[in-house]
Amino acid sequence: MTDAQSLGVPPAITIGPIQLEGRALLAPMSGVSDLAMRRIARRFGAALVFSEMVAAETFLRGDAEASIRAEGEGLAPHAVQLVGCDAKALAETARRVVDEGAVLVDLNMGCPSRRVSGALAGAALMRDLDEAERLIATVVEAVSVPVTVKMRLGWDETSLNAPELARRAERAGARMATVHGRTRSQFYEGQADWAAVRAVVSSVAIPVVVNGDCATAEDARTMLALSGAAGVMIGRAAVGAPWLVGALSRALDEGGPAREPSAEERRDAALEHLDWLVGKLGARAGLRHARKHLAAYADQAGAEATLRRALVTSDDVLEARRLLACAFERDWVRQAA
Repeated sequence: MTDAQSLGVPPAITIGPIQLEGRALLAPMSGVSDLAMRRIARRFGAALVFSEMVAAETFLRGDAEASIRAEGEGLAPHAVQLVGCDAKALAETARRVVDEGAVLVDLNMGCPSRRVSGALAGAALMRDLDEAERLIATVVEAVSVPVTVKMRLGWDETSLNAPELARRAERAGARMATVHGRTRSQFYEGQADWAAVRAVVSSVAIPVVVNGDCATAEDARTMLALSGAAGVMIGRAAVGAPWLVGALSRALDEGGPAREPSAEERRDAALEHLDWLVGKLGARAGLRHARKHLAAYADQAGAEATLRRALVTSDDVLEARRLLACAFERDWVRQAA
């Protein structure tokens, strides 16, 4: 019996031909889970990482930002999340991202934003399960790689139809479902209901991953125990700490708390992230896009307010790098004390 089995952790997640080495996945996060963050998370042991949400019709128009979101150079396995409500556009985008190296396509049927839902995509598809199933089947038919679906518990408390959507997704050929333990009407308010995901697990034979409010090893173990899911997906807690996903994956297999990398390793990862953004987008746009990450890295390192403020307002790359390194150097001092 393995350590994982003795701890009551489910067996490894298999998604079609893909067998994951671990049970903690990095969530697709719009404007956040860029390629640098995904590479770092994967290097530190995340079982699977998903791209930012890629709007199918925008991608097909040749939009540069959408193309960057779908990139996966140096990443294996490379999973791309698509969003949209046009079957032909989703299918064609899926074909193209697979041609460019994606080995898994995820369909977003859980995004709660008004912009996405207002376009009858994301979580809005939970209000039309016939259409959701048609879209899934169309994409499955279009590509040779596994297709997965991310959803919420339902649109609101009166329509908790995730089990039915998961059944339909499985029937259409989807190979995994991820369920965020809130309804669309909740957005990110309150606490994710991990136990409610058990109804989805009981409804299908494909793997189900539970998502929402996972920040610690104890959270991850509780999520699996309450939901019966095969794995956990980490989102907001990994911003500024992309290494957390791998740490939680190891904690699930080995027991005990999640063990962080050294301050030096975390500093180097944060600098790598900044350098990638500047290299990809240019100094001005790269620094602007990096601010959310820089703030989160500074918070994670316990940086003082004055240093954090200087970091997120800097318009000079070298100065931003110096301040970012300084935040983690102060963390070394705290660790050694």
